Amino acid sequence: MTHLPHLVTDLGLILGAAGITTLLFKKLKQPLVLGYIIAGLLVGPHVALFPTIMETENISIWAEIGVIFLLFSLGLEFSFKKLVKVGGASSVMALIEVVVMLVLGYLAGKILGWSTMDSIFLGGILSISSTTIIIRAFEELGVKSQRFAGLVFGVLIVEDLVAILLLVLLSTLAVSQQFAGAEMLAAVLKLAFFLALWFLGGIFLIPTFLRKASKLMNNETLLIVSLALCFLMVILAAQAGFSPALGAFIMGSILAETTKAEKIEHLIASVKDLFGAIFFVSVGILIDPATIVEYAGPIALITVVTLVGKAVSITGGGLISGQGLKTSIQSGMSVSQIGEFSFIIATLGLTLNVTSDFLYPVAVAVSAITTFTTPYMIKLSDPLYRSMERVLPDKWLKSLNEYSSGTQTISTTSDWKLVLRSYLINLGVYSVVIVSIVLLSARYLNPFITQNLVDGNAGDIVTTAITFIFMAPFLWALAVHHPQKEAQGRIWANKNYRSLIIVLEFGRVAIAILFIGFLLNQFFSAELAFVVGLVITGLMFVFSKNIQRFYIRIENRFVRNLNARELHEAARMHHSLTPWDVHLTSFEVAAESVVVGRSLLELQVREKYGVNVAVIERGDRTIMAPTRNELLFPGDKLYVFGADEQIEAFRQFIHSTITPDLDRNGEKEEIRLQKLQIKSDSVLLHKSIRNSGVREKTKGLIVGIERRGNRILNPDSELMFEEGDIVWIVGEPRRIRQLEEGVATALSA
Repeated sequence: MTHLPHLVTDLGLILGAAGITTLLFKKLKQPLVLGYIIAGLLVGPHVALFPTIMETENISIWAEIGVIFLLFSLGLEFSFKKLVKVGGASSVMALIEVVVMLVLGYLAGKILGWSTMDSIFLGGILSISSTTIIIRAFEELGVKSQRFAGLVFGVLIVEDLVAILLLVLLSTLAVSQQFAGAEMLAAVLKLAFFLALWFLGGIFLIPTFLRKASKLMNNETLLIVSLALCFLMVILAAQAGFSPALGAFIMGSILAETTKAEKIEHLIASVKDLFGAIFFVSVGILIDPATIVEYAGPIALITVVTLVGKAVSITGGGLISGQGLKTSIQSGMSVSQIGEFSFIIATLGLTLNVTSDFLYPVAVAVSAITTFTTPYMIKLSDPLYRSMERVLPDKWLKSLNEYSSGTQTISTTSDWKLVLRSYLINLGVYSVVIVSIVLLSARYLNPFITQNLVDGNAGDIVTTAITFIFMAPFLWALAVHHPQKEAQGRIWANKNYRSLIIVLEFGRVAIAILFIGFLLNQFFSAELAFVVGLVITGLMFVFSKNIQRFYIRIENRFVRNLNARELHEAARMHHSLTPWDVHLTSFEVAAESVVVGRSLLELQVREKYGVNVAVIERGDRTIMAPTRNELLFPGDKLYVFGADEQIEAFRQFIHSTITPDLDRNGEKEEIRLQKLQIKSDSVLLHKSIRNSGVREKTKGLIVGIERRGNRILNPDSELMFEEGDIVWIVGEPRRIRQLEEGVATALSA
């Protein structure tokens, strides 16, 4: 009889148990993650009713591969450009929640008498919510089209990045066994450096490689190449001293910017599901039911801390960021659970042998309980809001409404802000690139040249020359390039600010010279470095035009690669008239929809459903403020303005599914809801909406006017503007700013 290795029998046992439990949980309409955990519990060493796995060490290796695939898949869905697009409200809410839960988790651990390291890891475990469970709950409850859902998705994006940072910080803390501020800061700076370096290098190289090899790519080769890139980055991350999961996440986020992202995500879905199942089953294998019974009290306390702490922190963050009471409560009640990243953090503690054995099963038990409560928490958010509205004094509600309305002001970006921001971004990006080139040259290129080609000072000179060739474009960009030349020119026109511009320019040149010194210091003495530095500076002036052309080619390729893929998953518009509970969302007209071929006048959208069709996107054409005679065609994207209930009724009418709002990567202006206040000296004062020219000048739609505390939605075109009116306009921010600047110019004249 043929002997099977224990790895094969264990794998068969794991997958068999997982298959049975997932079918059962699918029937019960419960999260499959819990089914996997229970499957692991049943085949683990602590339950004798079923066959038990033989070698837990092998399963741990499979589980680690599962974590790699989970993080790779998460990176494909993440995309750093999504993080840039996340609104300030979501960022504020996420950061407040993470800080509050870190503190509450630590305090809860201390109250329970746990060690400092257990308490710190508990805080990390409780600080991250479950993306999978929240998305599933939103789909089942049909609330993805509501305003708060967009905010929650933004919170989850920020939390993903924070979780990666926590993995690095907790690893550093576990190794040092003490909170050393210098070590933690060094770890953060090291993480930031490598994140920037890998992202910049990856975006420059990988999309170009995939594009040139596209003719050779079928599904099989694309799958193999993408997994090879994933594990290559895993190796690089491990060599740099980070967790392998971080490397997988970074490569996923790089591939998320390519045109192959959706296809790669589809191809690896089965692989991710397989190894993800093994990971979650391994989570269950480590659970001891006796430990859960023993720690029932702490589990109950931590569950309450999780439910209440997350709900209160997110709600508070939403109010601070000006999102209104209803939206804030709905957001807070949606994220009151822990999930995948919490298991990874708990696993990290066990792997490093810095946490107690009971922490892992406690975390899993809390995750299971909070997973079950998530749908009910979301359903309770609306009744809780209505109760709060009845209980809170009218003065408080009015203050909240005024504050949330005031946070959504239209603001023009000053020239100084544009210039300083571009200087800082350039300094950060080019510093990372230049430092990495110098370090790679000193560590790898110089030893290779001196040992195999030319030794001594001659070898150092050759190394310096080659390194300088690679550095020159970025040194030129750092010292000379003007990404905001027009804004800087407007500042220069004001003689009072010329001295500041001169200081900034000299500062840029000085930093570039310091980097040249940094290069020369690697290979030469001070005297020789000074001479070579003068030579290098002269060469930069002589070949300035050639260096400029080379840099422009590099920049164009990077920008082209970065904008290669439209973001099909990024929700763009979460701007709302908070006191009115109305917002913008988008729909795609399906080919079989009843609205196809009919005009807006015939459909009577406003009259029947109370919503406004503010914008229609048709291919590469954008129709701003469409007229009543505009016909609708298959594939049209409608940007609709209204309340949650009105938008839901409209969605059911056109029988289409909500699609994410797409960012056109610079090809089109972003459409936003913004406001303009009519002052006593405004040229719009006492003019009707029709005669004001607002529609023609902004290519936008006036959707509301707030007048002396009264709110007028869908105002009539004959309505006259009065002093103090707050006019809400759906349109392009650039055009609305031009209208505001035009009014200011007319007043000054």
